[in-house]
Amino acid sequence: MDNKMVPTCFDGDSPVFEENYHKNGHIYWYASDLMRMLGYEEYSPVMKPIQKALQVCMSTNIDTMENFIEERRMVNGKEAKDFRITRFACYLISMNADTKKPNVAKAQIYFAGLTAQIQEFIHSHEDIERVTLRSEITDHEKSLSSTAKEFGIVNYAYFQSEGYRGLYNMPLGRLKMLKGIPKGKPAFDYMGPEELGANIFRITQTEAKIKRENISGQYCLEKASYVVGRNVRKAISEMNGTMPENLEVQEDINKIKSELKRTRKQFEKTDKDKLLEEK
Repeated sequence: MDNKMVPTCFDGDSPVFEENYHKNGHIYWYASDLMRMLGYEEYSPVMKPIQKALQVCMSTNIDTMENFIEERRMVNGKEAKDFRITRFACYLISMNADTKKPNVAKAQIYFAGLTAQIQEFIHSHEDIERVTLRSEITDHEKSLSSTAKEFGIVNYAYFQSEGYRGLYNMPLGRLKMLKGIPKGKPAFDYMGPEELGANIFRITQTEAKIKRENISGQYCLEKASYVVGRNVRKAISEMNGTMPENLEVQEDINKIKSELKRTRKQFEKTDKDKLLEEK
């Protein structure tokens, strides 16, 4: 792709992005080309936007193999692993890319236009980011649970509650009432990126503290859980941040996931129709 094309890749009624696809029974783009269109000077198959897009697919049970097909090809004069990616994958990568880059901002606006008639709940890249962070928090919680039990936790619910009490200055039940989170629903499903990030830090640092200090027994582990939560809260306060209990409640993450699945199906139909029109 000519570098002169890059500044206008997502501008106008017929942007370069739409002209730069390939076809082989289906329409696809190359990940390396997309990253250049987004304003990235270097390409690697493990770039953060690509990996986050893959994680979104896995978190929503969308087949990654259908949206990211590996292929060895010449990229910037060197043979490298690239991906054949669908329109949906292009969308996810763009939504997870660096918003400080002008072309990323243009791409997000462009895709917002494409999804305007499809999505009811997704409004920005932060909604997509929530999906990846929610998945991360599930993995970290499983790891912490395993470690806590290994070091002597008998009642995990009490241990977990102390972490919340430290971070939020209140137990989980009271927090859910304060935020209006429905009974039986995980609080994490209604958190935004900032709040999820604070909890990921709390959970990972609790596990690290337990291992580092070899803390054991129900009482001592509950105390450690509280102390880490309290220290994270203190750090937020010292940075003049918003206390987590005061952060705005977000749309149920499961609605975001459903919208992503609808978007994938619609994009797939759009490109199938495009192929039929060309015949």
